[in-house]
Amino acid sequence: MLRHNAKLRPAADTMGVMPNPDAPPPRAVVAADGTKIATYEWGEPSGSTVLLVHGFASSALGNWNLTGWVRDLLRAGFHVIAIDQRGHGASDKPHHPEQYSMGILADDVLSVLDTFLLDEVQYVGYSLGARVGWKSAREFPDRITRAVLGGIPDGDPLTRFKLDEARRFIADGTPVEDQLTAAYVQMAAGIPGNDLTALIALVEGMRDGEQPTVENAPSQPLLFATGSEDRILEKSRTLCAASPDGTFFEIPGRNHFNAPTSRQFREAALQFLAG
Repeated sequence: MLRHNAKLRPAADTMGVMPNPDAPPPRAVVAADGTKIATYEWGEPSGSTVLLVHGFASSALGNWNLTGWVRDLLRAGFHVIAIDQRGHGASDKPHHPEQYSMGILADDVLSVLDTFLLDEVQYVGYSLGARVGWKSAREFPDRITRAVLGGIPDGDPLTRFKLDEARRFIADGTPVEDQLTAAYVQMAAGIPGNDLTALIALVEGMRDGEQPTVENAPSQPLLFATGSEDRILEKSRTLCAASPDGTFFEIPGRNHFNAPTSRQFREAALQFLAG
């Protein structure tokens, strides 16, 4: 996920740096259950495709375009598609937990690949998007050739999220007492367009489902990248060590919320995606 900041602006075209590209209008892909998934496309379809999947409470444009990822991928010659996961951005935002699970989110990825007629893609995901990438790589090994998984721990990092406190906050503004729950609710509420009811339904729907563990690693080449100041750093290293073809990159000086803005992270990912 990415914590948005009012000071974040598209990159300027200074010192030869290409500005961030304009955001195209979203194109809706209809998932298997009828949910509309917003997608954004840049570059020439003849190029190798990179699929970008954002983190919890973020969006395709916030996580990837404003931070320079789309710009740098285009400069490297890639065809880029980014999605708003269900419950986020311009996608539909169901309020029922049964419409969210790791399997459903991975199937949304497959629906996007099928709609765009993509036989193979390289995948880049952060936080929730990385967990979905782990599942998608395992389920669709013939469609995802390699993946960058940023900010991914083993298990479910939101197990401690207090659903009842979050719901009371939505209903009548009752302050959230649990520190972790309060941090996530405050972050999500501060991003325009977020639907807290949908996001809480996602947290509930993904509980007790399949999660990344050392026993179920995908076999594709994987680049794990986690901030040096992120509390999940060692758990990410553990997942990498359990992967048949994993490489680890420690993002210097970054925590879980600001890691996507790291130039070093982008450079490491681009080198990995270039093979």
